[in-house]
Amino acid sequence: MNVKESSKIDRMSLTLLAIESSCDETSAAVVQDGTKVLSNVVASQIDIHKEYGGVVPEIASRMHVEVIMPVVDKAIKEANIEKENIDAVAVTHGPGLIGALMVGLSTAKAMAFGLNIPLIGVNHLEAHMSAVHLENNVEFPFVGLVVSGGHTSLYLVKSYTDFELLGKTRDDAAGEAFDKAAKIMDLPYPGGVEIDKLAKEGNRDAIPFPRPFMSTPTLDFSFSGVKTSVLYYLRKHPNPSLQELKDICASYQEAIVETLVSKTLMAAKENHVESVVIAGGVACNSRLRELSKEKLEQEGISVYIPSPKYCTDNAAMIGSLGGFMFQNGTTSELSLTPFSTSRPKYGRGRGGQAKTA
Repeated sequence: MNVKESSKIDRMSLTLLAIESSCDETSAAVVQDGTKVLSNVVASQIDIHKEYGGVVPEIASRMHVEVIMPVVDKAIKEANIEKENIDAVAVTHGPGLIGALMVGLSTAKAMAFGLNIPLIGVNHLEAHMSAVHLENNVEFPFVGLVVSGGHTSLYLVKSYTDFELLGKTRDDAAGEAFDKAAKIMDLPYPGGVEIDKLAKEGNRDAIPFPRPFMSTPTLDFSFSGVKTSVLYYLRKHPNPSLQELKDICASYQEAIVETLVSKTLMAAKENHVESVVIAGGVACNSRLRELSKEKLEQEGISVYIPSPKYCTDNAAMIGSLGGFMFQNGTTSELSLTPFSTSRPKYGRGRGGQAKTA
């Protein structure tokens, strides 16, 4: 196949189709120049997985297969363009659920092959930070905190496509800790949303839950211990009243959020940056948004948090980073494979097969 040469495409006027299927959202978007969203369609599976109390990978994969082409077609239609107007296809190839990733990646490969246009494999975590460029102009370098159900990581972002990993969770991610604790408390799925809701009417200082790694200089996180402390607390105090439950939620949420904000502030100071970006699904948490602005702006550090629609998994963020990667001359082979976990463990790197034009 003679793929349309990327050097012959105007990289400063790029119309890109983006596909995201790393977990339980099927999404497609059309993005221009990495910043302008023409469409962003998301098909959520929350109601399907709710009865199981969490995402079931096999069900997620099957649902992606059912809806991916209707979602892609709708994104193209809403963008008011023809398929022939698409210059490249960007797709999440990791980290995420392998089965779910394969659905999106296979679809993107087929479209790239059929339309004779370049394919761009995008790292899901880096794309979360790129979502900020859809709404804001942020000067480099900045510190990025990606906080979601499966990942909690700190990065030094040096340019649109240059990300240096500073620290990550050594066990549970923050979102995972929220959802697991919610399950312990018999709260509905998604648990993090329910904890945030109940915490609004609770006392944040009612229970002194631990703040892991706060007394050490590391930029890594650990949330398994604070999650377990909720289990132990409920064993000692079974059948809490509604107000007691609200206090547990408020205290637990404060422990996690305070840890996230403190580590992010530490990273910002160590790297002498003036801006911080917080992204990922947990960035929708109201207390995280409130406390981060309060603590960081006190230190003269600007805080940027994308709108909730760009914090949860979506294809617009994939289109943003994919667009900047393409402008930088980076595309992927059709042999691109998905990967399930964040890699490499430490240091810079995107993973997957890429080439520079």
